Amino acid sequence: MSRLMIIGCGGVASVAIHKCCQNSDVFDEIMIASRTVSKCDALKEKLQPTTKTKITTAKVDADNVAELVELIRSYKPDALLNVALPYQDLTIMDACLETGVHYIDTANYEAEDTNDPEWRAVYEKRCKELGFSAYFDYSWQWAYQEKYEKAGLTALLGTGFDPGVTSVFTAYAQKHYFDEIHTIDILDCNGGDHGYPFATNFNPEINLREVSAPGSYWENGKWIEIPAMSIKREYNFEGVGQKDMYLLHHEEIEALARNIPNVKRIRFFMTFGQSYLTHMKCLENVGMLGTTPVEFNGQQIVPIQFLKALLPDPASLGPRTVGKTNIGCIFTGIKDGKERSIYIYNVCDHQECYREVESQAISYTTGVPAMIGAMMVVTGQWKKPGVYTTDEFDPDPYMEALNKWGLPWVVEENPVLVD
Repeated sequence: MSRLMIIGCGGVASVAIHKCCQNSDVFDEIMIASRTVSKCDALKEKLQPTTKTKITTAKVDADNVAELVELIRSYKPDALLNVALPYQDLTIMDACLETGVHYIDTANYEAEDTNDPEWRAVYEKRCKELGFSAYFDYSWQWAYQEKYEKAGLTALLGTGFDPGVTSVFTAYAQKHYFDEIHTIDILDCNGGDHGYPFATNFNPEINLREVSAPGSYWENGKWIEIPAMSIKREYNFEGVGQKDMYLLHHEEIEALARNIPNVKRIRFFMTFGQSYLTHMKCLENVGMLGTTPVEFNGQQIVPIQFLKALLPDPASLGPRTVGKTNIGCIFTGIKDGKERSIYIYNVCDHQECYREVESQAISYTTGVPAMIGAMMVVTGQWKKPGVYTTDEFDPDPYMEALNKWGLPWVVEENPVLVD
């Protein structure tokens, strides 16, 4: 039995909260805290009659460490699940350290203001040293390793699907199928159709920033960066069919490159339709993806934040999205001296997700693992002081939980490889 504080009340948070309420044997009490407390109250009102989990709500500004500390001290949770924005990871980690509470999140830290001189200096040094230019990376959170270790606290980073489940798939493959993993291709396919000319499946600001940035992959001990969307492949996905996919930079590559011995290459591919890419390129060309404030009618506006206000709310896509997602990893390597290849993946149906938790599959495939990661930490199955990604623990209980809580997986031997 445990008490969990959940920061955030968007699409992913809603799924994680639904799942915590289904899992009341582990989570007998939860608090939902957000800047918009009315959203928390509405979710509580809907869920409380359906669950034994006691739900409380609170208003909090996750950018404010003192406010977070005060709320954590008053509620006294066993752990805190951060499903707010990646911008807020560090303030929430600071608050957890100050209050002695375990920390769990789904995505690594990203600076909101990429023109901040202090952040920029660190960023440019990292670009030069490591060779990739994505705005998000693990260095900011890995820097907390010693502090969390000394405090005897666990910080579990990136327990979404990718990152998160894909890294657990890797640990599982390493444990059960390979003596050495040589290549990892992470494939993220969304075959869903929401009927809008253009919309993003999660926070538009984060999504469009990620997709419009240069791609990169890990090969032979170093990063190789490429222009955005310049490497395209096709793949025939179970449950979805043939899709175009493009190589992107993605955070789990950084952790897996560090943690998987003998790995020679790691790539991440995501599927996009032509309409999405055309819209995005047009918006980029006219400056709508910019993060630097511009003056308009006497006030400062950030273009990408204004665009976010115009686009459909990702949380509203659930009822109208049909089709399936297929996310997984193709591994090649050596077992007992012989070459081997396997593909571990999950297929998720948008409409089934909506029927269960009133959400589309993108939020579902992130929210379910968020609950599972929190469960691993609060039950002590994953517990060691310090800052870790999901590939650094025993994968078996997590893999078992995926099957139980709505994300069953398949292991396919000798799959078609990506060239």
